[in-house]
Amino acid sequence: MLNWIKSLSKGRKRTIMLMLDCGLLVASLIFAFGALGLSGGVIDHLSRYLIILPYLLLICIAVSRRLGIDAIRLNDYDTPEVGLTGVFATILSVAAIVLSYIADLGLPIGVHLVFGAVFFSLVVISRALLLQVVLRIYRRSKSRCRVLIYGAGTTGSQLVSALRNHENIEPVAFVDDNKGLQGQNVARLPVYPSLHIADIVEEKNIDRVLLALPSLSLPKQAQIARRLVKMGLEVQTLPSFAQLIGEEQLVDKLKPVSAQSFLNRDEVAHAIKDGASSYGGKSVLVTGAGGSIGSELCRQVLDCGPARLVLYELSELALYNADMELRQLAEGTGIEIIPILGSITDARQVRQVIENNNVQIVLHAAAYKHVPLVEANPLAGLVNNVLGTQTLAQQAAKAGVERFMLISSDKAVRPTNIMGGSKRLAELVVQDMARPDAARNTVFSMVRFGNVLGSSGSVVPLFQDQLRRGGPLTVTDRSVARYFMTVQEAVRLVLQAGAMAQGGEVFVLDMGKPVPILQLARQVIESAGYTVRDEEHPDGDIEIEFTGLRPGEKLTEELTLSGDLIGTRHPKIFSTREDALSEIEVAAALRQLREAFVASNENMAREVVQRWVEGFENGMPMLKTS
Repeated sequence: MLNWIKSLSKGRKRTIMLMLDCGLLVASLIFAFGALGLSGGVIDHLSRYLIILPYLLLICIAVSRRLGIDAIRLNDYDTPEVGLTGVFATILSVAAIVLSYIADLGLPIGVHLVFGAVFFSLVVISRALLLQVVLRIYRRSKSRCRVLIYGAGTTGSQLVSALRNHENIEPVAFVDDNKGLQGQNVARLPVYPSLHIADIVEEKNIDRVLLALPSLSLPKQAQIARRLVKMGLEVQTLPSFAQLIGEEQLVDKLKPVSAQSFLNRDEVAHAIKDGASSYGGKSVLVTGAGGSIGSELCRQVLDCGPARLVLYELSELALYNADMELRQLAEGTGIEIIPILGSITDARQVRQVIENNNVQIVLHAAAYKHVPLVEANPLAGLVNNVLGTQTLAQQAAKAGVERFMLISSDKAVRPTNIMGGSKRLAELVVQDMARPDAARNTVFSMVRFGNVLGSSGSVVPLFQDQLRRGGPLTVTDRSVARYFMTVQEAVRLVLQAGAMAQGGEVFVLDMGKPVPILQLARQVIESAGYTVRDEEHPDGDIEIEFTGLRPGEKLTEELTLSGDLIGTRHPKIFSTREDALSEIEVAAALRQLREAFVASNENMAREVVQRWVEGFENGMPMLKTS
């Protein structure tokens, strides 16, 4: 039977409904004749009515198709459709009166009024009965999904009403945290405490849980959903009516807040101005061009009007995205965009790229920067960050590049992790290349700053992602604090520092005061419109969880080894005096690092950092060697 119902085309279904309504029309006439007890009997009056019956049936068909009565799906037959049926019955009553008058049948007007009322009732009842028959056929032909509804409020009861006519879903019961509803029946379904949900699921063979809690905050909904998913249940969330019609823009609430709002200070927003001429009309190479800092360097260099911008990137996807964006920005400017896919450790390729594109300025932002990943992969981090920097700097010097700027990190100062150690070694390489006695034409310098808000893998995007999943937000320690800048202001100052460099400077950016990470976590939660859940506020939305310091992580970062800051002509840029290694010491450190790489010996690589980086303290245990 189910297969036959499914095989019916839309046209055949409409034909069936038209035939049904025609039959109901005749039945309504018979009932009207009998109900009024007319002299002559029902058969006599019906035989006389046969003169106009074909016309009435034709009118019935025409009006039904015009109003779309025959096309209404049984599932959709509700109050508006009942009203439309009333109009249908009224039109047929009027038509019957007119036809009876024309044929001079002499029937009282009450017959036609009863006929219309009975026809209306029969049509409505027939639709309701047909729906139940079809649903029963569906239910017997396939297993139904048994659902438990979490939330017995208005939304939950409305959901039950909607699902009762669904062919595949059967609402079984409610669970609710409101003690006033527990033990009662809502929409003819029992309401249970949510604490007993595991027992209810097992007892009633629940397949799916529907969250009908639109007034509950998203984090709390996410927490409930995660708990139910762990029980092996499929969980779905029902939006509120306000969300469905767009009055409550829930997505906007989850949009990341601008990074600048977490600085707790004014952002450096000055244009490069006098520094722009240092890049205008030049051929500029940016390494790590697909990264957060590298891509922003490219955008701001474009504003300076270079002749050529060379994008050097190891990641194909990152290079593709950067190239597509920058080509649009450079459209109509005449600036040439050159995408290069490759590694800075490849000396042959680096030399070829610099020579073929007549590179005059190198902005070196390529680095492995994520502390835990570099800590777990020290050889890869050291080779890329240190040997890659040496390769790039040497080839830049040989080609007579005008300026070379290394983008460094505050983690290079007395580092406690391999990433920081690798950045300090890279600084030592650049300091060695900048020695006055080297007689090189290239101006080598470096700039050191702290964390960049909003960059890939940084703390704010991590917190916002944890917030979307309902928390908790993870902080390593209550006392952890970091320096922060937005990527835009960091790059502005980097380019300004590069323009004023004379050679050998270690530039340090003014980053304000360190920001406690716990305070930042609270800001992220509150900026999204939620509250922090802690001992003082147990009913809050999002919890902050402390996980302990990771290997190689410090409570606070420093910007200089000596603590001395020398002012420059820019109020937010300082330089500092850092002791450098001798040429022989740098050569020895690089040779030992290459030997560690060839031997694939992580312990040897850590020993290189331990020996040559001032203040290095690493808590990672050495690997056992046979």
